[in-house]
Amino acid sequence: MATGRTDPERRDRIIDAALDVIVDVGVAGLSHRKVAARAGVPLGSMTYHFSGMDQLLHEAFTRFSGTIVAVFEDHLGAANTPEEARAAVTDLVHHLSSGNQRELILTHELYTLAAREPAFRELTRTWMGRSRRALEWHFDPATARQLDALIEGLSIHRALETEPHDRALTAEAVARVTAAPGPRPA
Repeated sequence: MATGRTDPERRDRIIDAALDVIVDVGVAGLSHRKVAARAGVPLGSMTYHFSGMDQLLHEAFTRFSGTIVAVFEDHLGAANTPEEARAAVTDLVHHLSSGNQRELILTHELYTLAAREPAFRELTRTWMGRSRRALEWHFDPATARQLDALIEGLSIHRALETEPHDRALTAEAVARVTAAPGPRPA
């Protein structure tokens, strides 16, 4: 393996390896040694490239959340009408829950970490903000916030159920959230 100076992709490989190790053993089982072995780099590369485990976790989860935001943007960017936007949200729920265990595990590991560590809450808030901005291409901010929660909840439910609901149920939920608002309670 090349040295750090002649191996410009080493840092990226370490970040990718950290995500892979998290999928295998969770954040609780993550160690510099496991990540270095997975990345195929000397153990000393860990402290050369990262000040500690928190920096590595932050960068790994930032990369992961960026990939999920890109999925939001791809689905929603293709929509041109309100009907297409609702269909894109339905597609998004089904894409996020379609059996990609890696994404599901990483999402839950990040949520658990953010629940315990305030520094990671900011990362999840940034992620949610970016997702909502993509939703706001088609929906007002309050509806975008509700849709974001619906997408997260339905994706989790569909991924964890033994008999996930079909697309029609998702489309109905999206239609209800995006329907014209009624009078607000006093």
